[in-house]
Order: sequence, then C-alpha cells, then structure tokens
Amino acid sequence: MPLAAEMPLAAGKTRPILAPGRNVWRIERAARAAVLVDGANFFAAVRQAFLNARRSILIVGWDIHSRAPLAGATAPVDGLPVPLKEFLTALVDRRPELDVRLLLWDYPAFYATEREWFPSLVLDGDTPPQITMRLDDCLPFGASQHQKIVLVDNHLAFSGGFDMTVRRWDRPGHHLDDPDRVGPDGQPYAPFHDVQMMVEGNAARALGELAATRWRRATGQPLRLPAGDADVWPALVKPDFTDVDVGIARTEPRCNGQEEVREVEALFHDSFAAAERAIYVENQFVTAAEVAEHLAARLTRTPRLEALIVTPQSYHSWIESRTMRIGRARFRRLLAEAGVAARTRLVYPQVRCGDKCGDTMVHSKVTIIDDRLLRVGSANLNHRSMGTDTECDLVIEAHTPEQRAAVLSIRNRLIADHCGVDEATVAVATRNSLIAAAEVLTGGGHSLREIDDADALQGDIAAPIEKLSDPPRPITMENIVEETVGDAGMRLLPALARVGTLAAVVIALILAWRFTPLAEIADPDLVRERLAAFDDVSGGVVVIGAFVVAGLLGFPVTVLIAATAAAFGPWLGAAYGAAGALISAAAGYGVGTMLGRRTVAALLGKSLQKARRRILQQGVLAVAAVRMVPIAPFTVVNIACGVFGVQFLHFLAGTTLGLAPGIVALAALGDRLYALVAEPTPARIATVAALLAAWLGLCAGLQRLLTRDGTP
Repeated sequence: MPLAAEMPLAAGKTRPILAPGRNVWRIERAARAAVLVDGANFFAAVRQAFLNARRSILIVGWDIHSRAPLAGATAPVDGLPVPLKEFLTALVDRRPELDVRLLLWDYPAFYATEREWFPSLVLDGDTPPQITMRLDDCLPFGASQHQKIVLVDNHLAFSGGFDMTVRRWDRPGHHLDDPDRVGPDGQPYAPFHDVQMMVEGNAARALGELAATRWRRATGQPLRLPAGDADVWPALVKPDFTDVDVGIARTEPRCNGQEEVREVEALFHDSFAAAERAIYVENQFVTAAEVAEHLAARLTRTPRLEALIVTPQSYHSWIESRTMRIGRARFRRLLAEAGVAARTRLVYPQVRCGDKCGDTMVHSKVTIIDDRLLRVGSANLNHRSMGTDTECDLVIEAHTPEQRAAVLSIRNRLIADHCGVDEATVAVATRNSLIAAAEVLTGGGHSLREIDDADALQGDIAAPIEKLSDPPRPITMENIVEETVGDAGMRLLPALARVGTLAAVVIALILAWRFTPLAEIADPDLVRERLAAFDDVSGGVVVIGAFVVAGLLGFPVTVLIAATAAAFGPWLGAAYGAAGALISAAAGYGVGTMLGRRTVAALLGKSLQKARRRILQQGVLAVAAVRMVPIAPFTVVNIACGVFGVQFLHFLAGTTLGLAPGIVALAALGDRLYALVAEPTPARIATVAALLAAWLGLCAGLQRLLTRDGTP
C-alpha cells in the first residue's frame, strides 16, 4: 500500500497525514488539549481533575500502584492524602455517588519484583465499594495491555506514556538530588521524564469508548459511562490548543476473533514520509527495523531533513540491556548503511551537579514532524508496539498558524527540559538546524549527549531472547517450536505445551513460596500452630492431606516435616511426616507420568538420553541422592521422576531412603541438630561419616535387590 503522504495530489496542496481506517481509528474534536511534561505536572493535573469529578473516574493502565503519588511540585493543600489508594478512598467518602473503576494489566510473574503484590487485594478488597479494580488478561500470550488512559466524567481524558504508578514522579528540573524523588520504600531513583496529553470533549469520549471496550473484554460486563458534559478541566493547566481535531491511533493484536489493528505503525510510516525539515522523537525503545527503513528512505529523498531522537542512555535490566540496546544499535546501523547518519542523532539527557553525573530516564513516546504534526502516546518505537501490545497514541495535525505555532512551542519546551534552558533560547537555536542546536544547548548542568552503542552488536548470544522480548506479533507456541525444533517439534506441540506449562507453574509456585508474601504462610511456627489444633487421630489425616496438597503446590516440604514433629512429638510426628511425604511424592510422580514419557524422551538429545539411561539404571541411588542432597525442590523431583520413567518401586524406595535421615533428624534431634553443626567435634564428625557410609551401603544393596539384571 502506498504511503498516504506519497499519493498524487494537485499542485499547491498538502495531503493530510491522518487517514481514518489506515493510520488512525477516528478523528474527534477536542474543545481543549494540553501537553503535560514530567510527573509533577501530570500528577497535579490528575489530582485536580479527580477533585472536580462528579460521576466517574476510569483508569486503564499497564501498571497501577496504590501508592502512586498524586502531587505536584509542591505539597497539596486540599486536605486529602497523596497516595492514590488513600486519596480515592477519602474522595469517595466525601462524594459517595462517585464511581471509580481501575483496570490493570494482569502482568506475568516476570514483573513481580517491579510491581505491587496482590493488587486486587490492595485496590479492590481493601477499598470502599465505590472503588472497583479488575485485571485485564484478555490478550494473547506474550502481549501486554500497554494503553494508559485516565477518564474523568467521560469528558476529560489523559493519555500518553504515564502510568498511575510509583517511580514516575519528577520535577521538570530533574535534579540529581531531589529529596522528594523517592519510591514507596524510601529509596531515591534517577531523574524521570515522561509526557501525557490531556483532551476534553468528543476526543475524551472516544477514549472513553476505547477504555469501556477494554473493560468489557476483560470483565465480560458492559460499562456505562456518563453523558460527559461537566467541566472538570484542572484550572492549573493552560491549554495548548482549543477546538482542535485529535486523531487516535491504536495497536491491537489479533485475539479472540478480533482482527489485528496496526494504526500506530502506519502512522509512523506516513508521518515520516511527510517530513520536510525536522523530525523530533522521544522514545524509550528504538528498535523497529521497518520504521528505521522508512525513516532512512525519507531522509535519502529529502536532503535538508534532520532527525533528532531522544532515548535513555542505558537500560537497567539484563534483558533490556541485551535486547533493546541491540535493537537500537541495529536501528542506527540501518540509518548509517543508508548514508544518512550525518543527519540523524540518537541522544540522551545528561545531568551534572558538581562532581556528580547522571542521566534522565526517558519514558515518553513523542513524535513531532516539522510544525505540522504532534503525537503523544503509549507506543514505543519497537517491534512489539507495532503489533503485539495494545497501544493508544493521540495525534494533532496542525492546520492553522496558531496550531503550527503550538506544535513548535511544545517541541521547544521538550528540548528546553532536556538542555536546562528556556523555550525562547531553543526557538532561536533551532531555526537552522535541530541537530546543531542539540549539540550546543546546555544550562544548569543539563545537556543532550550522543548515544554510544558501539559494542552492542558484538556477538549474538541475546538473539533468541530478543525475538521473545520484542516480537512484531504475539508469541505463539507454534511459532516458537517451529523456529527452535523444526517439523519434528511441531508434531510434539501438544505434549511440549503440557510440559512447558507445568514447568512454568511449578517454578512460579516454588519462587512464590520463597520471595512473595506467601513466605509468611510458610513460617514453621505458623504451620505448627495450625497442626497442633488437631488431635492425634484426626491430625494424621490432616497432615497427609496437607502434604499431598503442599507437594503439588510447591510448598517447602521441610517446613511441614519440622512443623509436624513439633506439633505431634518426635515419634508420632516422624511417622506422620514420613507417610505424608511418601504419599505426596507418589502424587507428584503420577502427575509426571501423565505428561508422556515417550514425548519427553523424543525431545531429549543423544547426550541427555545417555544421562537418562544412567539415572534409570541407578534408580534407587539416584532418587535417594537428590533427596539427601536437595539439588532440586521436592515437587520438581517428584514430577521429574515420573516424566523420565523411573520405576515406581525404585522411586518410592529412593525417596524413603533419601528423606529418612532428614525426617529422623528433624523429629528426634530438634534444636540439638543445630548444636551438632555449630560444634563439629572429631567424634561427631566420625559418627556422621559412619552413618553416611551405612546409608550409602543400604542404598546400594537395595538397588541390587530391586535391579537383578542391572537394568531398570
């Protein structure tokens, strides 16, 4: 399909960039529109809009945190709390008729360390009934709900890069040592830059339709929004535009019968194709190869065109630093190979204060084409924003001198924010060259510095990870298997999916019992108190049932053994613990056998097949060894033995021998075991060595008895 900007047009006329049905969903009129730069301005505006709300508040986000700070550059004076949850609670107490809805992406466990644990309990279960929070999991595997929309009375909407979450607030000055820039844990974080657009009227109501559709898909329930005619515009915000048309561009992956939408990608291509003098971009991730090719093509055809791209200096997580950084280096290489590197710059905002030097995290997603087009949204300039994640960008195409002046003013304001100068200084410096201005403008320790990704493309160790972290379309099991194991793997797809799903669930459960608030439930004293409530007879039934359930859920088996011994005494506790552990192990073994041994064997390479045969030949010894020396969690060993075809009798015998020393020690020795370890006298060491030798001899003898011909 030809680009909209390249289609034939009569001389003297400029073809519009925005084309509903191609690069935007709809174009709607906004009575007022404004661009909010940095967190202090955004959160202050949201707070005042919420205070003005009369009927409804709807928040749709990639991340929502109960302690998101609703505050501006100075402390609020309205008497309500600052954290989001406390603020909303106080607000609905003041205004009971207000309906508050929050829709949060149901993120995978991968993000658990960065997010608020159990948000449903915090934001739904522990708030007044007027506040409802739901999780949005209506997406294909590997996709995220990345749209960020805040809607007030269906008349005012915020949309852009900001989430209603923590570690996003910052003053425009981006000082290295701002004492108020701290997370919920009191720890400071780096300067943070983001941008949001605020629109009023029909444009806001269109965003309301989009948000209500997300709510219906996620919850199965329709959402009725008010008519949307109340004036809730925050008085502290001066509009940048009045009576302006606003386009809405989306990305929607194919899912549940819904067709794919790639308006975000088409808008990048069409807007770059219309550029004449200057392209200004702010974006967290810059990896989309096809967009780079379109940009290079336009730069090649238009000799006076320049492109300035502001992006973070570095990425903090291991995956981002080895995938998004590689993609960014490849993006730059495509521009260099096209011969347009001299007219492009990828830069980051640097901040200096005395001997200290840092950089500002760029989270914004902004594109400005000449004085003609302004785009603010949620979409990154990476592959997944083009077709995998849901995205929402707002775009204004300037048609009048006042609108064009506003577009340039916003661009100059953003550059001024990074360079520590005023907007007027930027306006003068950028008259001839956007790149030249970026290279010389500096003030208050702020400046723009060129990105250095020279070493990012050395080696290809992260190539497979890059395909998973930045896919152009949602990840499907079929595509993964086809790329990694070919046609043979495709035939094994159903079984492989079962194995992979079970493995992911087991690993997630084991990590949860250790690193999440579930660890409090796994406290031995708490478990002992619960078990002690039963008498000896009923306690045995309860203990065995608890072991079976806990074994399948990845609960630490040693905690149950110790708690059982403490609750029922050393010998009865040891008997209950042994019976429960063995029955639980058998249940896990059964789960493993259901996965299909032939399928798993077919997926193993020749070297692993040899290792498997050795394990099967030494079944009792092998199982006893992994029980005695816990190289893998109890649940994993149970399932793995069933998967790999260890004979059940060997499995049961090895489990008994492997767990016996621990059960006896925990039940009989109790605290004395720790004293033994604390004071390892020669006599004690010799005793332990003799017991270990006897244990090994018993295992070997039982192995010969059970395996008469040397094969399993």
